[in-house]
Amino acid sequence: MSAELVIKQAKIHSVLSLESLVNDFSEALKNRKYPSAPVGVLADNSSDWIALDLATQHLNIALIPIPHFFSNEQKKYLIGSANIFTLFSDQKDIFDLLGFDQQIVQCHSFFLSCSVNYESQHINKDIQKITFTSGTTSQPKGVCLSSNQQWSVAKSLAYALEHLKIKKHLCLLPLSVLLENVAGVYTSLLSHAEVFIFPLKEVGFQNLFNFDAIQCLSKIEEYKIESIILLPQMLHSILNTIQPNDPRIQSLKFVALGGAKTPRSLIQKAKDFGLPIYEGYGLSECSSVVSLNLPHAYKTGSVGKPLSSRKIRIAEDHEIEIFMEDGVHYLGGASTSYTWFKTGDIGHLDEDGFLFIDGRKKNLIITSYGRNISPEWPEGLLMEQGLYKQVMVTGEAQPYLSALILPSSDVSHESIETSIKAINKGLPHYASILNYFVLDEPFTYINGQLTENGRLKRDVIENRYRKEINNLYESTKDLSVI
Repeated sequence: MSAELVIKQAKIHSVLSLESLVNDFSEALKNRKYPSAPVGVLADNSSDWIALDLATQHLNIALIPIPHFFSNEQKKYLIGSANIFTLFSDQKDIFDLLGFDQQIVQCHSFFLSCSVNYESQHINKDIQKITFTSGTTSQPKGVCLSSNQQWSVAKSLAYALEHLKIKKHLCLLPLSVLLENVAGVYTSLLSHAEVFIFPLKEVGFQNLFNFDAIQCLSKIEEYKIESIILLPQMLHSILNTIQPNDPRIQSLKFVALGGAKTPRSLIQKAKDFGLPIYEGYGLSECSSVVSLNLPHAYKTGSVGKPLSSRKIRIAEDHEIEIFMEDGVHYLGGASTSYTWFKTGDIGHLDEDGFLFIDGRKKNLIITSYGRNISPEWPEGLLMEQGLYKQVMVTGEAQPYLSALILPSSDVSHESIETSIKAINKGLPHYASILNYFVLDEPFTYINGQLTENGRLKRDVIENRYRKEINNLYESTKDLSVI
């Protein structure tokens, strides 16, 4: 299906048609001093955001979404490294701070301004979007994607979900997050589903890390929404709010779950409550989704089977590799020329073709006895017990593993020790947890200890709790009780 046809047939919950919006943004882009120069967008979710995205694709212009949860320093780094000439934003006072001209023009709800020190450069016409992820360092990493790469994923998803006949999708994640951009909007457009898009505050986010499940559920019920995409913490908030077979979720046909690994117990609770939840797996380098559980192809604990357009293999060291016909390209010229992209994730495929994620390769702990352990393994077993909000296992170059634990509520030390003793029975001795420290505050994005999609920044956490971790290995407590 051509982009023009998609735009003409699109159903967006908006006052103006998407086609009209795309035309207006296309004219604004053409009227710039450098019509083909890269464009940045720093704005809340809206139909204008989608229209600008599609207009840049129509004109073969690179679009760089700027996550609003990045720090100002990260935003400036992103703007400079991507050589953004024009910035679109719904914040009129942001341009001077980020180095843009004060001659501001308006296009629908967006203001736009151009860089005061722009130098024209050669631009690869195959690059339509540069998506940045904060990862584990202060400087964001830019992944260069073509329009075809993104729509190919959306096409595979639309095909996989075709039998569900989804007609209403609600965008809950920021459109600057590739997962919502591709799996939410593009897939819905290809499926002729209506896209419901509101400012993030209206769907429950006071900020990206303060989610009001009641407000979100109200929107789902009001518009009889049939599909949404959640991150694990959002799912946790919803489950703390709803009851089994809650009338507010009765319209939902498909709830995709992405981001960090989710405890099986949480997913099972969601299913018991009547949420049609399906965990998947993806990476920015692969234009988002790689594999996904489906109603007719589901296995507990897995992240589903690869999409029809994907080829996956497991290397000898258990790293997951994904076939990328054109390689993977990063901003600044770094790229992988080989077709099998090394994801950095450790996993396995079972006899039925379902993919299981076992951990991150770089997270491997090597004990002083030379044993290699994925910390996600014992962490997952602890989280399954439902006693803890967060857990991080540590033990690099130490004789045994220890855990940093944030209990769910008033959990006694006796209960913690009992739970650790229980999981240790199912672990080999070298992977057993023999000491722990109880946290008094959570790991969050705000304190720099989580990525934006909820993954642990292990090096940051270990530096923050270096004294406490050292004490765990100097303690004279009787470890035999665990």
